[in-house]
Amino acid sequence: MTKNTFENLPEEKRQRVLDEATVEFAEHGYHQASVNRIVDRLGIAKGSLFKYFGNKQGLFEHLFSRAVSDFKKPLKAIRDTPGLGFFERIEQSFLAGARFVDGHPNLYRIYLKMLFNENFPLRERFLGEIRGAHAKYLRQLIEGGVRDGQLPADLDVEMAVFTLHAVMDRFLQGYAVPTLDNGLAPAATLPDRARSLATFLRHGLADISTQE
Repeated sequence: MTKNTFENLPEEKRQRVLDEATVEFAEHGYHQASVNRIVDRLGIAKGSLFKYFGNKQGLFEHLFSRAVSDFKKPLKAIRDTPGLGFFERIEQSFLAGARFVDGHPNLYRIYLKMLFNENFPLRERFLGEIRGAHAKYLRQLIEGGVRDGQLPADLDVEMAVFTLHAVMDRFLQGYAVPTLDNGLAPAATLPDRARSLATFLRHGLADISTQE
């Protein structure tokens, strides 16, 4: 847990510590990340960082906790906005994820390292927490869609959660690292991509009602 000494620092100084730590983990991963490099760039004593967080793991856990909190805020706003249909909320969720990637590129780089590196410390715990929070959000949207008659009453909710999570995760990977995925037209704007994918999810692979 973050020590009170860190929380008592001025906001500007706290943010600079977190920004430098985020860059270090994003560029070097967890094992190769160096506390010495972080404190050298900050111009502070190594002991100060340990006083704030205990050790490198404590620093990373704090970054991770902040990242999850920052990611959840816009999703909560989408969930709580009245008057939106289910697929409008899904479309807005795609856009919120992309805005998070744009606003926190190094945090998303850390997520990708964690996702694709089995040797990442506490990987199962961190990914489990991320996916658990996202699954809870999607489940709330889906259950609301069923209640409102926008989704079938007999929908397999857990299968829908799994599918939507997979699609959203892949959407953001393709957005953040275009070379990973050529499935989305490069000329399309981000809102166009989000709307097109939400429309595809609405109609599925075999909705004959859309065929002429």
